[in-house]
Amino acid sequence: MMTTPELVPVLTKEEIQQKIIVLAGMISRDYAGKELLLIGILKGSFIFLSDLVRHLSIPAQIDFIRASSYADTMSSSGTITLTQPVQIDVKNKHLLLVEDIVDTGLTLSCIKDYFRLQGAASIKICAFIDKYERREANIPVDYTCHTTHEGFLVGYGLDYAENYRCLPGIYHLKM
Repeated sequence: MMTTPELVPVLTKEEIQQKIIVLAGMISRDYAGKELLLIGILKGSFIFLSDLVRHLSIPAQIDFIRASSYADTMSSSGTITLTQPVQIDVKNKHLLLVEDIVDTGLTLSCIKDYFRLQGAASIKICAFIDKYERREANIPVDYTCHTTHEGFLVGYGLDYAENYRCLPGIYHLKM
């Protein structure tokens, strides 16, 4: 018999929005006067990115890249696949890679190297959640809303096997 997973609340919808407002203010100050390109890493970042850009006080372009390392499991496969490139030329632009969660860091390390080779002026990382439990790559997270050391988190764009993305808060998924 299959058991229903338990969802333990971590962050409410209201807490998330307050953290994003603060983060957007920091990004707006740091990138004032620069040509900023936000690159959302699909699929998980789409909700966070849409809320973040609405609170920025500076102009920014937006594009998306799709990368995968999890498939339908709770742990990274270690193999990163870029399945959708960006459409905007990144040469000489200041990139802010927007991710839902940094876990192993392998995906972002690969993507950062990819854009460095394309001549980006700068590349920084903005993650909704910075999680240290399984970090394998030494990747700095420049902007983050929430840090945690362990647990499998879902909601607000984060999924498990394509489920739970639509939850308005963040939850620890206990199987």
